[in-house]
Amino acid sequence: MARGAYEVRGKYTVITPDTEIGKGTVIWNFVNLWGCRIGRNCVIGSFVEIGRGVVIGDRCKVEAFTYIPPGVRIEDDVFIGPRVTFTNDKYPVAGGEWKILETVVRRGASIGAGAIILPGITIGELAVVGAGAVVTHDVPPRAVVAGVPARPVGTREDFERKRRELLRSLR
Repeated sequence: MARGAYEVRGKYTVITPDTEIGKGTVIWNFVNLWGCRIGRNCVIGSFVEIGRGVVIGDRCKVEAFTYIPPGVRIEDDVFIGPRVTFTNDKYPVAGGEWKILETVVRRGASIGAGAIILPGITIGELAVVGAGAVVTHDVPPRAVVAGVPARPVGTREDFERKRRELLRSLR
């Protein structure tokens, strides 16, 4: 993933030399990328911080003000809404020992605005996390979860049906 194969459309962006970015990816203003790997044809919105060792697949969209610390792996075709926060330490303290727990977001999942994802969680393939949810447990594939703490409220099929209905009503 050579430098120049991607596009920085913003100012004041920090990309460390050990960061890998795929062809066709667009990076906006005030983004910090610290030794992570971002796939092809992604969009990284303004004010996003992505930590060392994070892996993001192809065709992902990460909206503005999102925080993705070390220990997070995001597969292909994932949508991350604005102000989503991932965490990586279950018992954080200012000093002393700590342990990063791996968090995985599987292919095709969508995470709504302002969601908080606790560490050590797997969000299943094609799952949907509602806006503002606090995810404290794994999310099954194709499930829709919402609330604090996040609980199942439907399926991906329900989500897609409601999405189609909304789009039809706007024509």
